[in-house]
Amino acid sequence: MPLSMVRPGQRAKIRKIKGGRGLVGKLANMGLYPGVEIEVIANRPGPLILNTGGVRLGLGYGMANRILVSPIS
Repeated sequence: MPLSMVRPGQRAKIRKIKGGRGLVGKLANMGLYPGVEIEVIANRPGPLILNTGGVRLGLGYGMANRILVSPIS
């Protein structure tokens, strides 16, 4: 499931990033790579806000759509 489909308050683990080296590198510099657990804070029109390791990040819908995640119960 793409990160863009995760509801606010839900936790997920990054499985895969669909993109080239530039996107993968940019996300890795932000601390987002396969195996990282994240929590979605807000998912509404505008940037998707997530929390990872105590840091809040904002991602555009297109970028969030390329990050595949597995929900954590």
